[in-house]
Amino acid sequence: MSRQRSRSVELGLSPEDYRLLAHFRHVLRQFFAFSEAAAKAAGVTVQQHQAVLSIKAFEGRATVGDLARDLMIKHHSAVGLANRLVRAGLVTRHHDPADRRRVTLALTPQGEAALCAVSGANRQELRRLVPLLKAAVAQLER
Repeated sequence: MSRQRSRSVELGLSPEDYRLLAHFRHVLRQFFAFSEAAAKAAGVTVQQHQAVLSIKAFEGRATVGDLARDLMIKHHSAVGLANRLVRAGLVTRHHDPADRRRVTLALTPQGEAALCAVSGANRQELRRLVPLLKAAVAQLER
């Protein structure tokens, strides 16, 4: 028995398990491809959409550190992303009056509009994909 096959047996993964995992990944990729196209149609990059979505989720009080943690990127990468968002007119920076070292990020009307366009389309696509995801998860749980 090959080393790779013995590892699969050891993990309890059958050919059917691999098929189900591949199907689940395919459905996720369908969503990501759709979301990428929706972002492009709205005139933003995928990363810009993810960033404005993250900032909105923090109810307009996101810091660069929050953005870094939420997007799972390095702090210095989040600083660069925030700079690009400001230059694109999607976000503004605000200094905390209580602590001038603390800077929060807020969406501009342009950022809100882009977020609404992409997230609205994503929500519709997720509604279409949820039954497929539920079925895949149910099969994986068996």
